[in-house]
Amino acid sequence: MATPFILINLKTYTEGFGHNAQKIAQSAERIAHENDVRIGLAPGYMDIHPLNVHYSLPVFAQHVDAVSPGAHTGHIVAEAVKAAGATGTLINHSERRLTLADVESAHTMARAAGLETVICTNNVATSGAAAFFSPDYIAIEPPELIGSGVSVSKADPEIIERSVEAVRSVRETVKVLTGAGISTGECVKTALDLGTDGVLLASGVVKAKDPEAVLRDLVSKI
Repeated sequence: MATPFILINLKTYTEGFGHNAQKIAQSAERIAHENDVRIGLAPGYMDIHPLNVHYSLPVFAQHVDAVSPGAHTGHIVAEAVKAAGATGTLINHSERRLTLADVESAHTMARAAGLETVICTNNVATSGAAAFFSPDYIAIEPPELIGSGVSVSKADPEIIERSVEAVRSVRETVKVLTGAGISTGECVKTALDLGTDGVLLASGVVKAKDPEAVLRDLVSKI
C-alpha cells in the first residue's frame, strides 16, 4: 500500500503563520520520519519559502490563480509559488472556489510550473469532472462539515466511496483525499478503509492546544 498523505492546511489562522507555522512544521517533520507517513503543510504565502528552507516536508500553496506571469497585480502565479519553494498547490478549496474553467486553467498553470496539484471538490459529480484534468489528488470535502468537528468519514461515508468510484472510473492514477472534520487517528483509519489515500485537514491540528499530540494521534492507526 502506498504511503498515506496527511496534508494540513494552515489557512490564515494566527496559530498557523510565522513562528507558529515553524513549530507545527517541526513536529510534523519529526512524526513523518518516525512513522513513514507523508505529511505536508499548506501555509500562507509568506511562510512557503522559510518552511521550504528549514524543513524537508512537502509545502503546498493554498491557491494559485489561472493566470500566467505578467500584468496581474495581486494575483498568485504558479511559477512564483514554485520559485518560493512550494512542492504543490491546492486548487478550488471551499473557501476559494473557482469556476470549472478556472480550475482547469489553474491546474494547467500549476502543472506547467512543476507543481503537484490537489483539486478540492464538494460532491461526487464535481469529483468525477475534476478527474478529467488528471491532478495528483482530489480532496472531497462537503463544505457543511468543514471546521465542524464532525468527520465526513463518519457523517457521510457514502460520498467518499462514490467519489472514489467516480474518480477511478475516469482516471485510475488520481488519488483521493478525505477532507472536512478530520481530527483523529480513527478518522484517518476510516478514510483509508473507505478507499482514499489520505486526508486534508486544518483546524483539527492548527487550532489544537497541542498540535504535536494531535499529529501523533492522526498517524497512530495507520
